[in-house]
Amino acid sequence: MRRSPGPAGATATLDVSAEAAVAAQVRCTLEAVFDAVAETRTDATALLARVAAGGRRPATADLAALRPGLHLRLTRQELVSGAGFVAAPGLLGDVPAWLEWWQQGSDGSLRPLLLDLDPAHSAYSDYTHWDWFALPRDTGQRAVAGPYVDYLCSDEYSLTLSAPVHLEGRFVGVAAADVYLRHFEGAVVPLLQRLPKAAYLVNARGRVAASADPAHLAGSLTKGPDFAAVLTAARSTRHGDMRLVPCDGVPLVLVMPAG
Repeated sequence: MRRSPGPAGATATLDVSAEAAVAAQVRCTLEAVFDAVAETRTDATALLARVAAGGRRPATADLAALRPGLHLRLTRQELVSGAGFVAAPGLLGDVPAWLEWWQQGSDGSLRPLLLDLDPAHSAYSDYTHWDWFALPRDTGQRAVAGPYVDYLCSDEYSLTLSAPVHLEGRFVGVAAADVYLRHFEGAVVPLLQRLPKAAYLVNARGRVAASADPAHLAGSLTKGPDFAAVLTAARSTRHGDMRLVPCDGVPLVLVMPAG
């Protein structure tokens, strides 16, 4: 327990164990999605290794073998709205870029994402600058990107959880899953509301992922702290008037007033 002076000399109590409990519950919520991402990464790595053992480059037709697993994850994990493997440019022999990506519609149907990735006339041909691709590629770690309006897949306000895929030490793409922001907020905002002070969650870039603080809306940026460093250090700290609590190994930080 930590105590701080309140109005008119009163004493306000902030239960640090409550912070830890909320951070742990947020972790559990996201780990269920990251489990699906990890399964896709395992499948993609094994598939690409089999193709390489045959002495040839993979092609889009090879990635069709990932579909049964992707379909299973979409129907089994209620937070996941889209899932797939995104190839690093140049990996495949028949196209310059590719997303083996599947989505679940509101009626429960599963459908592939069919994108025109021709760089001559597609705004989506270079996806390498998007956080869900760039962060795992550059850091070698799992990432939470967003929330952002997902014009690529759903036109919904979404989060994308992703992890790098490596083959013999070489980065070959990312495994990822989409979560609609409204579903994520429905799962975690009630947890944030249990805390005695207004709290919100940010990703490694400081983007607010969910909030019970009207001064920090989902999608806005929180500037000042190095949130990536907080995640790397994996321990609670203070920055100015903010208390920062990493969420037990998932790439989100719980932020609330200090004191």
